[in-house]
Amino acid sequence: MATGFLTDTTVCIGCKACEVACKQWNQIPADGYELTGDSYDNTKQLSGTTWRHVAFIENPKKRRLTGDVDLVALAEDVREQLPGGAELDALGRWTFMSDVCKHCVEAPCQQACPTGAIIRNEFDNVYIQPDICNGCGYCVPACPYGVISQVPHDGRAFKCTLCYDRQRDGLEPACAKACPTNSIMFGEVEELKRVAEERVATLHDKGYTEAFVYGTPEVGGTGGIGGNHSKFILLDDPETYNLASHPFLPQAKVKGALVTSAIAAGVLGAVVAFAFRD
Repeated sequence: MATGFLTDTTVCIGCKACEVACKQWNQIPADGYELTGDSYDNTKQLSGTTWRHVAFIENPKKRRLTGDVDLVALAEDVREQLPGGAELDALGRWTFMSDVCKHCVEAPCQQACPTGAIIRNEFDNVYIQPDICNGCGYCVPACPYGVISQVPHDGRAFKCTLCYDRQRDGLEPACAKACPTNSIMFGEVEELKRVAEERVATLHDKGYTEAFVYGTPEVGGTGGIGGNHSKFILLDDPETYNLASHPFLPQAKVKGALVTSAIAAGVLGAVVAFAFRD
């Protein structure tokens, strides 16, 4: 049975309970406290010591503006025209997203690993065996989502295990357990797919026609990856959430380079042969 996550960004409140629960259960060290200056989020990104990351995204409303625009005046005009808190949606909104390893169906990190440290366990999750990882780092650039990184002073790579130890005991992952709004759902992949489709249909009925599921083979699973076992319900373009629109396997780019190199080698060989002709 394949298990995974479904993260519904439309109900995430940015509380970071999932981050705390992940660190606490997996005994991951703190990353320190550093204000980034560009967000209320000080975690910044996923890393070898942050396996869940709640991103704070200030998402202005997309509109076409021409000429010189006085944004302050525009804001005041909207406040006068719209009652209550409606001006927030008119000017933009905060988007929160709890990011995590995508557990790709065809995982590039696993294919890049030379030691067999990265495997698919009995739950069909992508799992790094820390006792086999030699710290070569090949998996880091192979990941199209920037999930994996090496831990300083150790060298080995770490990422979300989908709480493998908890699953073996029949428990749900710590992040899903701690989420107060059920934004993070855990379960069997096919069941989560059904839940995601129903949720998107509900959002469409409510007028949010831009809602879609990211992580299917059709969306966010192209390039040979075949989809993700960690799926997301989004309201904006994937890039808004720092997700790749078209993730790909590294070897997908190699074919073109090989063809170009072969052509170049053939041309060079012909030139050399011509130069040394009798």
